[in-house]
Amino acid sequence: MEKIRIGVSTCLMGEAVRYDGEHAHDRYLTNTLGQFVEFVPVCPEMEAGFGVPREPIRLVGNPASPRLMTVNTKKDLTDSMMTLARKRVRELEVEDLSGFIFKSKSPSCGMERVKVYSASGRPVKKGTGLFAKAFMAHFPLIPVEEDGKFHDPRLRENFFERIFTLKRWRHTLAMRKSLARLVAFHTAHKMLILSHSTKHYREMGKLVGRAKGKKITDIYNCYESLLVEALGLRATVKKHSNVLRHMMGYFKKQLSSDEKQELLDVIRGYHDELLPLIVPITLFKHSVRKYKEPFLATQLYLTPHPLELKLRNHA
Repeated sequence: MEKIRIGVSTCLMGEAVRYDGEHAHDRYLTNTLGQFVEFVPVCPEMEAGFGVPREPIRLVGNPASPRLMTVNTKKDLTDSMMTLARKRVRELEVEDLSGFIFKSKSPSCGMERVKVYSASGRPVKKGTGLFAKAFMAHFPLIPVEEDGKFHDPRLRENFFERIFTLKRWRHTLAMRKSLARLVAFHTAHKMLILSHSTKHYREMGKLVGRAKGKKITDIYNCYESLLVEALGLRATVKKHSNVLRHMMGYFKKQLSSDEKQELLDVIRGYHDELLPLIVPITLFKHSVRKYKEPFLATQLYLTPHPLELKLRNHA
């Protein structure tokens, strides 16, 4: 698979484009993720012509529809930002983005809990950056996240699992639509979907199982909606533990009593948060190879993204 393209706030790449002439370099993004991802940097404040350094700006007024104002001179920059945002999201349509990583707390790029100031100067953390809001409205199916969330290894793993899964879905969409291709995609992603939502796992299985004779375009569209919904639900320790126990069922006849106990002990250790997810996953992959288990050998749940990213080492 070619490098995945992800949009990113320019300051996170180490570029000195912030209002004070500084950057917010995130070395995990550039040094680790950069081996597998091609970044498309965007700095809406720079691209709107606000310059560097520049007077600080903030959101003011109604959190649902705030204005973008300079802090000291009270200049209203809302129209300039929205003109740039509408133009930029249209330009990004051709970039084939699989995700976007925004700078948190920014009045232009913050996804959530951005400060919005009242007339009295009192802030509430209920806003969304104007560019981020425009982007999410224009690209509702593209996974988005803020840089601050990457400090939580489970949220980070969830985000990139969504990105790589939806990229594989795009590859499927690029081919001629057929029930056989849909079945192949769904079969390979069954355990991954289950790790996000039992409800969606069942609904998607029924959709694919009853698709014969129906209009394939409608089936694809419905499947995509369910896939995006499922991936949008966080895969938790409890959900992963459920999947791991479910996968044990495929080894009922092969595993010795000692091997079964070892797997159970490792799953319990993960469930009790004494072990990272990579430990039971590695043991399962060993068992799949040893016993040549055909169904689990196809499951992208076991390797949903490059191992070099080490996303499950701390999840």
